[in-house]
Amino acid sequence: MRVAIKEKKAPKPKTCKNPECRASFVLQRLGQAVCSPKCGLAIKEVNQAKARKSLAQVERREIRDRKEKLKSRGDHVQDAEKAVRDCRRTFELSIGSGCISCGKTQEEVQAAQGWKTGGAWDAGHFLGKGARPELRLEPNNIWLQCKSCNAGSYKYARKGLTVSQGFREGLIARIGLEAVEALEADHEPRKYTIDDLKAIKAEYRAKTRELKKGRAA
Repeated sequence: MRVAIKEKKAPKPKTCKNPECRASFVLQRLGQAVCSPKCGLAIKEVNQAKARKSLAQVERREIRDRKEKLKSRGDHVQDAEKAVRDCRRTFELSIGSGCISCGKTQEEVQAAQGWKTGGAWDAGHFLGKGARPELRLEPNNIWLQCKSCNAGSYKYARKGLTVSQGFREGLIARIGLEAVEALEADHEPRKYTIDDLKAIKAEYRAKTRELKKGRAA
């Protein structure tokens, strides 16, 4: 009784893993990924570079995570406040607002103060966070100010008014006397947890990114 002997199929050609080669080749050994030692060296260098980059990313993430764990509640408050202020400044600039305190336009402020470190603009609190900490993170208490006014300088103040008086006048023009008086009468304590502060930071950072995308489009 004769048994039919099956012919052994020729191995299928593989494509070289070197992106600059991509030639077809027949496997000579198990696990072979490239067509030649030259291509093997080429992808070794690429893989090592990728590994170094990946390791650096892991290290940066670990450092960031360690720093995050060491933060105090005060640090989280500052992070959240910065996120809200950045968002308010970006929004106000995007709609063409000028300085809430002195009333100067963006063009006027930029011409006079554009040379300053960090730019010509800040986001300032109407009711100071020292005296009114409950309103520290309230968006309606944070408005676009030129750096001079935010620093308390009278150089660009409205005629006959202090910087804070000019802020109030500008705010009344923006949102009305009733809204300003309601803000001044708001003494309700805000008891933010660390998770609350992290959520505020994330929310306003996302809003700022969207605003910047809109301006770039």
